Amino acid sequence: MKADMTLAAAQDLPLEGTDKTFRIRSFIRRQGRMTVAQKKALEVFWPRYGLSLQNPMMENALIPRGVPLVLEIGFGNGDSLVAMAEAHPEYDYIGIEVHLPGVGHLLHRAGELNLQNLKVYADDAIDVLQQAVKDQSLDRVQLFFPDPWHKKRHHKRRIVNADFLSLLHQKIKPGGQFHVATDWKPYALQIAETLKAAPGFTPSAPDGSPFSERPHDRPITKFEHRGQRLGHGVWDLIWTRQ
Repeated sequence: MKADMTLAAAQDLPLEGTDKTFRIRSFIRRQGRMTVAQKKALEVFWPRYGLSLQNPMMENALIPRGVPLVLEIGFGNGDSLVAMAEAHPEYDYIGIEVHLPGVGHLLHRAGELNLQNLKVYADDAIDVLQQAVKDQSLDRVQLFFPDPWHKKRHHKRRIVNADFLSLLHQKIKPGGQFHVATDWKPYALQIAETLKAAPGFTPSAPDGSPFSERPHDRPITKFEHRGQRLGHGVWDLIWTRQ
């Protein structure tokens, strides 16, 4: 299948309200302007790294090597995910991002580095989890700096809620981890309370705190650098699936 056809299929997501079961989505698809390098990377490297719910034959590329499998939701421009995949060839990584300039940027870097342990979806994370991820197959799920949806009337769009955690509990192995980081304190506190109320998750911090120190293997993202410049704090929550 040609790269442009494969990529077009990856972008063909259902609109809100057109599914049989209506679901409020945690994102708005904003494509933005793509650079020449990003467009080229999508053409050249999508067949190698891309996965799509609309192309089941591609799923053969998702079969893990029997090594720990890490899923990152919303990788942004992909720099931190690429850095982790490069630093840890003993892990397999799957990234999910709906904004194509970020996907193109990640593919460009992954291709430059000739990474062998990274695959990418440009689909809705909930759809990927429900349709493509086997139960108890993930060693870690990463969610770094999700949209906090600041306005109260938009809080219903926040991805971390009881249903989302129930789905993660289904997909993460016993002993696996859910790692979320945010620079928005009210959202950090809400995530902590949601995790406390969710069955089957316990904090990984030695003192039982809902918050953990940033692990050394989590690269500082561009959002984190921006937050530091603005004087924002950053909260890491690492919880273990029981």
